[in-house]
Amino acid sequence: MSEPIKTFYIVTLGCKVNQYESQAVRESWIARGYSEVDRPEAASVVLVNSCAVTSRAMNDVMRTIRRLHRDAPDAELIVTGCAAQADPDRLAGMDGVSRVISQKNKATLTRAEPGSGEAPPGFPALTISDFNRARAVLKVQDGCSHGCTYCIIPLTRGKSVSRPAAEITAEADRLFRTGVREITLCGINLRQFGRDLSPRMDFWDLVRKLDRELAPEWAGRARLRISSLEPADLTDKALDVLAGSDLICPHLHISLQSGSRSVLKRMGRGHYTPEMVSDFLVHLRRIWPIFALGADILMGFPGETEQEFRTTLEFCRSLPLSYAHVFPFSPRPGTAAADFPNQIPEHIRRERAAMVREAIEPGRREFLDRISRLKELDVVLEQSLRGMCQYYVECRLTAPPLEAGPRDLIRVHPERVEKNEILSTPLPPHL
Repeated sequence: MSEPIKTFYIVTLGCKVNQYESQAVRESWIARGYSEVDRPEAASVVLVNSCAVTSRAMNDVMRTIRRLHRDAPDAELIVTGCAAQADPDRLAGMDGVSRVISQKNKATLTRAEPGSGEAPPGFPALTISDFNRARAVLKVQDGCSHGCTYCIIPLTRGKSVSRPAAEITAEADRLFRTGVREITLCGINLRQFGRDLSPRMDFWDLVRKLDRELAPEWAGRARLRISSLEPADLTDKALDVLAGSDLICPHLHISLQSGSRSVLKRMGRGHYTPEMVSDFLVHLRRIWPIFALGADILMGFPGETEQEFRTTLEFCRSLPLSYAHVFPFSPRPGTAAADFPNQIPEHIRRERAAMVREAIEPGRREFLDRISRLKELDVVLEQSLRGMCQYYVECRLTAPPLEAGPRDLIRVHPERVEKNEILSTPLPPHL
């Protein structure tokens, strides 16, 4: 009697890197004859790809596990990812959890005996040929060797490792040929990309290579987007590469964290200054007259004085931010900052984060209004009437585009801002 086909359901929490890794596992399991289902109660195997970046993220993991066990009590429940690396015993002791597979061994899920053995050192053996969303993610780097005082990621993902540039280029081309029209280049710390490769290179060398090899066929037909960058990545070389690129979207997301030099030093991020960011943006505007700008900002770091908070607040007001991810500091056991003196009370951390969000709101609205007055936008469709434009703004269409569907790159005419989206009219394709 043949073994019944395994059915599986994957829940992905956290960052874009996790999205990529879940897709790699998904493709591997489907290739082995497993069948993906759209609800946990129909699955014989449930995989939770977890995050541990904050205490809230850990709580989300545990809530998710409890919900999944309640919905699918007979399923084999596997937990992997950063939370599985950070606190495996706690997760293994939860009701319903069958196995906990550490982040460093996540790639073993793609083996004939999923999750068995130890993964070899080096870049994780995870690849993809498609994506389960309209806009794909391509992982180019993993881990971090820096060690910010608040960050648990070096403990969960280990030291920085880079993927060979030839493999990245081949996978990007493969995704484009599958029908993907937007790929986000992602990693844990892109500033450390290429230091372990031979010959040594950096992230901007990679972008230049991708443009050189892919743009002749794909420029105007597909595009690349860059995920979070360290401010120290914002160099003259970056300006030169971006100025010559035919594939990169006019959108940067900066891991700023604070606008105060003294706070940055306590964070272990003294390798850049806020002024480096503002100076770079002055030059970037000559290359990209219009561009989207996002930032990660961490408020209420231990010892943050009222003056340091005000410095960050004013600096954020001065930046042309179109959005920001603003987080109150969350002490993570195992990090240096968790034991720093002068911890800020939680209600003050939350108040300061809320004030920063409020401070950037006028700039966000102004950016949306400016985008809505352009003649046209390039939109990757995510649904029949929704998509994302090159400036990282969601667009809602007034009518379905002719002969186009999800994943396609189309032109639209923006009409007006409605509920943080751009209401847009599809335009006929170029002749």
